[in-house]
Amino acid sequence: MDYPGAKKYILNRLENELGLNYFYHSVKHTLDVLHATTRLARTEGIDKHNQKLAETAALFHDAGMLNTYIKHEEESIKITSEVLPQFDYSEKDIRIINKMILTTKIPQNAETLLEEILCDADLDYLGRDDFFVIAQKLRYEWNIMKIHPTSLKQWFELQIDFMGNHKFYTPSAIQLRHDKKQDNLNQIKELLNHK
Repeated sequence: MDYPGAKKYILNRLENELGLNYFYHSVKHTLDVLHATTRLARTEGIDKHNQKLAETAALFHDAGMLNTYIKHEEESIKITSEVLPQFDYSEKDIRIINKMILTTKIPQNAETLLEEILCDADLDYLGRDDFFVIAQKLRYEWNIMKIHPTSLKQWFELQIDFMGNHKFYTPSAIQLRHDKKQDNLNQIKELLNHK
């Protein structure tokens, strides 16, 4: 399994081929999810092989954005199925990676620890200090691409609904991000009440 080769390949494609309107779904987001995946895999005690599978899934989870915005997860697994054999990933490992990627589709539906790690890593920002900056990038991206255009009030209402229903899976993410996520949610509610 040539993880460094697969990493270099997909980061190069994302860097050079993603459209300029990807303010949220950028290479920076992919690297952010990769960093969170590595941290969670270590704190959850995942062995090295499975950690590399989770990290590969993090790198490729939004690769489908190269071809389509809607249902990009399905497109991502088409890319992994074509590309990863060239980097000596086994069919079994690719199946595990693809299942992880599919579980990041909203609403998330993780069943294994690896899937839980990737889902938590993908939404790690919900429980961080930079939440508002990152969330506004997503709102801006949606508005520019006419995916789900919203006013700021509508956006806050969407966030209240989304964050109110979201739950981190892994004990590590719960410990690290849950309280701050609640703080962020409470701030949104306060801002909405003052509108």
